[in-house]
Parts: sequence; C-alpha cells; structure tokens
Amino acid sequence: MLIVLLIILGVALALIGWFVGVYNSLVGLRNQVKEAWAQVDVQLKRRFDLIPNLMETVKGYMHHERETLEAVTQARSAIGGAGNIPDRIKAEGGLTAALGRLFAVSESYPDLKASQNFMALQEELTSTENKIGFARQFYNQTVMNLNNKVQMFPGNIVAGMFNFQNETFFEVTEEVEREAPKVKFD
Repeated sequence: MLIVLLIILGVALALIGWFVGVYNSLVGLRNQVKEAWAQVDVQLKRRFDLIPNLMETVKGYMHHERETLEAVTQARSAIGGAGNIPDRIKAEGGLTAALGRLFAVSESYPDLKASQNFMALQEELTSTENKIGFARQFYNQTVMNLNNKVQMFPGNIVAGMFNFQNETFFEVTEEVEREAPKVKFD
C-alpha cells in the first residue's frame, strides 16, 4: 500500500514538474517575443526620427515631386495612429514603400544625389534598414518558437489553460515591397 502511494505521489510530482516547466517555457518565449519586438521598435524609431531631416533636405531639390513627399509624410503619420503590433507592421510597410519611391525619384535629381547631407542621410537610412531587417528576422524567429509551443502538443494544453496566444509575424504587407528593386547605372 505504501509503495502504491509513493508511486502515485511520484507520478503527481512528475506531472507538476512537467506542467511548471512547460508554463515557464511559454512565459520565457512570450518575453523573448516582447524583447525582440522592442529591438525592432528601437530601429523603427531610429528610422522614424531620420525622416524629417531627410524630408527637409529633399524638399529643396524636389519641387515637382509633391505627391511622393506627401506619401512619405502620410505614411510616417500613420505610424503614430497604429495601436497594436499588426497595425504597426502594416503602417511600417507603408512607410518602407513610400521611402523606396522617394529614393527611386531622387535618382532623377543629380544635384540632390550629390548633396553631402542627402548622401549622409541616405547612408544612415540604409544602415538603419539593414538593422531593421536583422531585428525583424530575430523577431519572426522568436514568434515562430512561441507559436510552435502554443500550437504543438503537449504545450498547447498548458497554453490553452493560461490563454497564451499566437503572435503576429512581421511580414511584407505592401506589394511594392515584394518587387525587385530596379538598379540603374548612370
């Protein structure tokens, strides 16, 4: 009788240990996703802060490109109104597309391309875009790890009990971003 009781107690302790381990791993993954998003957000903020300087530099040269300049301004404004991560991802995609159009149009302005200020800002934005790309990759990897744990057995049992949810991937939302860039040598 004592042996049976000890076996039952051992099995109960093992189940409790497993349950705590799965719960703690879900919490850890959720925190990794938050940290990864914070890293993306830092780089997006850096880009967001560079845009006004870029716009001031470009305005002096691009008198006939009002639509392009307004598109960048509107896309930047949309980010402020984005409340949650999926909305923010969509707004950031719009800004990326608008900046791409701005740089494509800037190719038609040799004086602008020769401006030291523009070249420095373009280099800063390029560097920031690279950092954003790496941060997005890390974020998506951590989201995948969390989503796998939330969806796969037996983690889905604990995830369901404590309302762990799937997170949203940082994906390209604008078709313009999917197009290959046009490289033109003068």
